[in-house]
Amino acid sequence: MFYETEKNNHGLPHNPFKAIVAPRPIGWISTLDGEGRANLAPYSFFNCVCDRPPIVMFSSTGYKDSVANVDATGEFVCNMASWDLKDEMNVSSAAVPHETSEFDLSGLDMAPCRLVKAPRVAKAVTALECKHLQTLHLKGLDGAETDSYMVMGQVVGVHIDDSVIVDGRVDVTRYKPLSRLGYMDYGVVTEVFQMARPKV
Repeated sequence: MFYETEKNNHGLPHNPFKAIVAPRPIGWISTLDGEGRANLAPYSFFNCVCDRPPIVMFSSTGYKDSVANVDATGEFVCNMASWDLKDEMNVSSAAVPHETSEFDLSGLDMAPCRLVKAPRVAKAVTALECKHLQTLHLKGLDGAETDSYMVMGQVVGVHIDDSVIVDGRVDVTRYKPLSRLGYMDYGVVTEVFQMARPKV
């Protein structure tokens, strides 16, 4: 099959786009607002974009609290959403009033960071402390602004629980990171394999 995205004429009951660009890691973003109130929200439009220096991005449909908080404070944390925390992650995705802390809503404890003021999820086995680089208000081919915002940040500190380090490597099968698929589907990493690049 083929369809044009502008016409959205795929004929399927649900849009297949997000099921094709999958799995997508979940950036569980914690921030503080200008008054010091904590916010926590998962974003499946999330990834690293380079490693020297380490830079990550997340994208939000709508100018939500996470984006506003990063713009106001210049800091955020990417926490690992794992199998053991899937229910808490889901609870934190609820649309709640600005003054409501998703940490309280989901029963999660906060832990302090070293280089940023925003807290991290205490039970998350990894967390990336980030400093804001830029926020892009995304535009389409026609030049019109969308309702999506991409936030980029440089990782300045990394937390790793010792329990997931095996033979000097982070073993993802120990904590089973979650990923977002299409529709209401999620995936979990439980198995990995290795391939060496070919030598030319």
